[in-house]
Amino acid sequence: MGNKVKYNLKNVHAAKLTKTADGEYTYETPKAIPGAVSISLDAEGDSSPFYADGIVYFRSTANNGYSGDLEIALIPEWFRTEILKEALDKNGVLVESATVTEMEKFALLFEFDGDVRCIRHVLYNCSASRPSIESETKEDAIEPGTEKLSLTADPREDGLVKSRTGDATDEATYNNWYKNVYIPVAKDTVG
Repeated sequence: MGNKVKYNLKNVHAAKLTKTADGEYTYETPKAIPGAVSISLDAEGDSSPFYADGIVYFRSTANNGYSGDLEIALIPEWFRTEILKEALDKNGVLVESATVTEMEKFALLFEFDGDVRCIRHVLYNCSASRPSIESETKEDAIEPGTEKLSLTADPREDGLVKSRTGDATDEATYNNWYKNVYIPVAKDTVG
């Protein structure tokens, strides 16, 4: 029996992506990004109809990945240095430089609770833009502020965009989701 509902974003992780000279994709071990508040990613791509015989005779669609925001309590220092390319100076101060023009690519892993079991996701080729700086004064009660990362999840050159666990995902794959970035395994074909 599968989930009927999903709720509660949690277990957000990121794993730095590297593409080798021979075109192979590798990922570092996923690291936790605690304090997940929300994620909102819109599908990117067009649907183009071709008309013939007075009807839509053919429709082509393009999967250009996703884009949107990840809201978290506070961006971890490791993410700022390893992914956003901020530098720590000798006094332990994070320094942002205009000479850094390209951030690191990474896989984003996360899950939603379900009424049966969690639904785990991985986006394979993400990039993040620098977050805005904002906060508010403290009033009668302390209300924590949050930080937002604007994300783009593009298809990799081999076309891979995203994977997620399903009703029949085996236990080993499910339990090891955050130990390594999951890479799809082709089904055996009977021929």
